[in-house]
Amino acid sequence: MSQNPPLTVGFLTPYSGIYPFFSHHLITGWLIGMGLDPVRQRTVQFIPEFTHMGGIKASEEAARKLLFFNRVDILSGLISYKSIPDLVPLIEMEKKPAFFFDMGEYVPHFPYLSPDIFYASHQLWQSQYALGHWAQSTFGDGGHMIMPVYEAGYHLNSTFQQGTAAAGGTSLQLNILPFDPQHPHKLDTTAIFNKWKKERPAYVHAIFCGSLGLKFLEQWIQSGLHKEIPLLVHEAMVYDDILEDIKHADLELYTSRSWMREDENRTNQLFVKQFENLAKQPANIYALMGYEAGLIWKELLPHARKKDWEKVKQQLRTEVIQGPRGEKNFYPLSGFALPSSNIIKINTSNNQIHKIILDQGKGMRFDAKEFEVIHEGTVSGWQNPFLCI
Repeated sequence: MSQNPPLTVGFLTPYSGIYPFFSHHLITGWLIGMGLDPVRQRTVQFIPEFTHMGGIKASEEAARKLLFFNRVDILSGLISYKSIPDLVPLIEMEKKPAFFFDMGEYVPHFPYLSPDIFYASHQLWQSQYALGHWAQSTFGDGGHMIMPVYEAGYHLNSTFQQGTAAAGGTSLQLNILPFDPQHPHKLDTTAIFNKWKKERPAYVHAIFCGSLGLKFLEQWIQSGLHKEIPLLVHEAMVYDDILEDIKHADLELYTSRSWMREDENRTNQLFVKQFENLAKQPANIYALMGYEAGLIWKELLPHARKKDWEKVKQQLRTEVIQGPRGEKNFYPLSGFALPSSNIIKINTSNNQIHKIILDQGKGMRFDAKEFEVIHEGTVSGWQNPFLCI
């Protein structure tokens, strides 16, 4: 019996020092979501193409190679919205679907929306907005944000600020730590901590990633501010693998997340169990994003195998899947399904991590007029996808 050739997926793969295995987890999740055995299946073939830090030029060159040399059926991978305008002409020339992943470090903004490009976004900006709204409602005005230059180049701080403003906040202070190229991993918080001891902000919201996040938490505990001032952190600072390294400390933190591994709903538990049995690693956010993609591509597979790209794209524009964290869709014009963010309190003690859901956060449509302020106000910004450092 002759076998159909596999469906080929070109995968733009930047380097992430923080999550070096993100693409393996994402692709494994995708195949599990499609109901395929990642080890034995011959239905889908992924062709990774390295894009360095995920900048515009590297992403465009990799896309060109995958589309015109490898002749892939689908273009995918982890990219920044900043790269999209340069990829649109290549993709539209081929008329095949492009299905991209992003962490949601930028609020989506599409001066031109291609009918051929679809977005599996983690929508980090949504949980930041929800956390800001909750912080203002719970602790009142007068919070302080702290972050390095890298994190300040995205929309994570501005969406948090929009959340506080929507709840009536008017005075949120922003502290951006200078970058020392001679000592990139140096973190000197002495001056700012002394300032906070005097000024007593209503709360502190920290946005760090990778090893600097851990350093910040260690210094926070040593400073004596711990449990004196509420500490709110960005979700990437409290992913389970990060908390493992600091669970011996007596931490008390608040964050906002749209997905928790512990969520008891059946779809989530099925995903967690399948991924962990196979990968022998705890389920994580990249595996989840891949799995959500797999759920929709499972439905699209019959049309994709026939190379009926118009049918594939038509379904991608309208379909909504029920994934481990609820509804998910992949085309901005159909109005991205709003994720429900949970506001979570995290305590670590005696090498245990305890999480309690305190509240449901507020979501917001990406084309809400409040976010125009962000697009008009943030002209610069990094080209590389978040966490690709």
